[in-house]
Amino acid sequence: MRVITGRAKGHRLKAPKGLATRPMLDRVKESLFSVLEGYGPIQGQVLDLYAGTGSLGIEFLSRGAEWADFVEQSAHVCTIIKANLAHTRLAEYGRVHTMAVDRFLVSQRGARRYDYVMMDPPYADPAIEQTLGLVVKTQVGRLGGLLIVGHSPRVSLADTYQGVQRIKFRRLGDSCFSIYELEADEGDIS
Repeated sequence: MRVITGRAKGHRLKAPKGLATRPMLDRVKESLFSVLEGYGPIQGQVLDLYAGTGSLGIEFLSRGAEWADFVEQSAHVCTIIKANLAHTRLAEYGRVHTMAVDRFLVSQRGARRYDYVMMDPPYADPAIEQTLGLVVKTQVGRLGGLLIVGHSPRVSLADTYQGVQRIKFRRLGDSCFSIYELEADEGDIS
């Protein structure tokens, strides 16, 4: 696992041992950022939910994002994110939050608006739609910002939920990502 391009290009990232954390494959990450850059240059604020190794938030920072908040509930994995930020020399551009995603979202309600909200939850997580709704309800994304959801092909997500509209879906083998545009400031999932 490595940083694909930008100011930290080529840096290898650490990952915890075992299968508890499943980082997005480099080829899927490459495809995702190719699509994202089609909407304009990467810039602004990033929220990396279920951050795992931090590779997605770090990729955003490497490509030009100004700030990233990483949310991961495992304290051990958070030490790896911090090590990866230090290794890539991006530690001053991010903060690691050791807590559950839903708790973070509720605590941040309206405090900061992110240009990109990245969700790469545990594979086939049944709470994906609930978390998606909480992102909208807690107003952590700015109007017109992007919500990116990594998911299994066995997880069917709707094209529209209250407050978001899917603008891109891509499947690469056994991995998918859906990109939603944030349309409204608040609401619950339909």
